[in-house]
Amino acid sequence: MRRNPTELEKRLWRHLSNTQLGHKFRRQQVVFPYICDFFCPAKGLAIEVDGDTHDPGRDERRDAYLLSQGFLALHFSNYEVFDNIDGVLAVIVEALKTRSDRWSAMPHPNPSPEGEGLGS
Repeated sequence: MRRNPTELEKRLWRHLSNTQLGHKFRRQQVVFPYICDFFCPAKGLAIEVDGDTHDPGRDERRDAYLLSQGFLALHFSNYEVFDNIDGVLAVIVEALKTRSDRWSAMPHPNPSPEGEGLGS
């Protein structure tokens, strides 16, 4: 896991952080055995910024694994993030819209009794 993001990852993170797109993203999220540049748990959406040193074969294996777990991976080149951030964000927003919430239909396993915790 990298502590220091690349400049282009920082640029994309400025748009993904603080739920600016309506959903929480995490940076450098472990989805064992892989690490995703950015991940939206509620939608199962992984986002990768592919630099000059990325390995297409490894990308294919990771994407196949993520898909087998019900996740979707989107890849953007450094150039796309640098030159067309609005287009990148439009693709991400569309993916967020089309993917269903992963946990919205699941009730909390231990709901609090009615009225408890409300204070007096």
